[in-house]
Amino acid sequence: MKRCLSCSAVYVGKSWECPACGHTPGIVAGFPAHAPELAHGGAGYNPDAFAELADLEANNFWFRARNRLIIEAIRRHYPHMRRFLEIGCGTGYVLAGVAQAFSEAAVTGSEVFSVGLPFAASRLRQTELLQMDARHIPYAEEFDVIGAFDVLEHIEEDEEVLYQMLQALRPGGAIAITVPQHPWLWSRQDEYAQHVRRYRVGELQEKVRRAGFHIKYATSFVTLLLPVMLASRLAHKRMQAACDPMSELRLPALLNRTFAGIMHLERLGIQLGVRFPVGGSLLLIAGKGTRAP
Repeated sequence: MKRCLSCSAVYVGKSWECPACGHTPGIVAGFPAHAPELAHGGAGYNPDAFAELADLEANNFWFRARNRLIIEAIRRHYPHMRRFLEIGCGTGYVLAGVAQAFSEAAVTGSEVFSVGLPFAASRLRQTELLQMDARHIPYAEEFDVIGAFDVLEHIEEDEEVLYQMLQALRPGGAIAITVPQHPWLWSRQDEYAQHVRRYRVGELQEKVRRAGFHIKYATSFVTLLLPVMLASRLAHKRMQAACDPMSELRLPALLNRTFAGIMHLERLGIQLGVRFPVGGSLLLIAGKGTRAP
């Protein structure tokens, strides 16, 4: 169901025109815009990064490994997912992977910055895309799974976003989330990405529970590469000159393949049931509704 952000009416229909008050979202860059005041910037991210990310994601070891972890986790816990929403879909790289893995599911992508949506549209020809603020989601009990992958760390009001996700899920639905971990890894890369936090161990789980979810699964990842990540961050902190904040993503081919192999071993461990207690990132699945027996 759709939820009118003007009068809070809940309704069913293909149109975004509210039958109760007549409110209709505007159009920005050809997409329905539910928060047009944020469409061009000022919402915790650098819109200029989308073009470079679109070139990097498909070959970078970290993006590829994260995609596989996300898809495997959703498939394990919600194999019959039929409706999926990604918050902060960016260039559509994760969304395209989910759409391919769940070919029978209807997938929807949202992004606060309109500049990202044409990149997503080029990857997903027949997918609903919209511009929105994750703190005000225009759906009610609509989706089986809602994903937010490296999004919450950009938003001060992360608990409000979690509550909005809860309201937009069908009974028995779930959220799938990844976030960066460990404040002691904070660096210029975080500042460039406009993060407001790196999550402490246990912090996201606590906030998820307060929002009304029960945790079904959680593991750290980028664990085997954590020493390399820490060394890189410390080296950048010691540099007097400004470092390239995208350098961690633009790697020589041999190093990228090496890191991809290490992440593959880590992913195999996770598939076998290993749950890493620490790591550069956290993956979490949490359900709405009655706790499973």
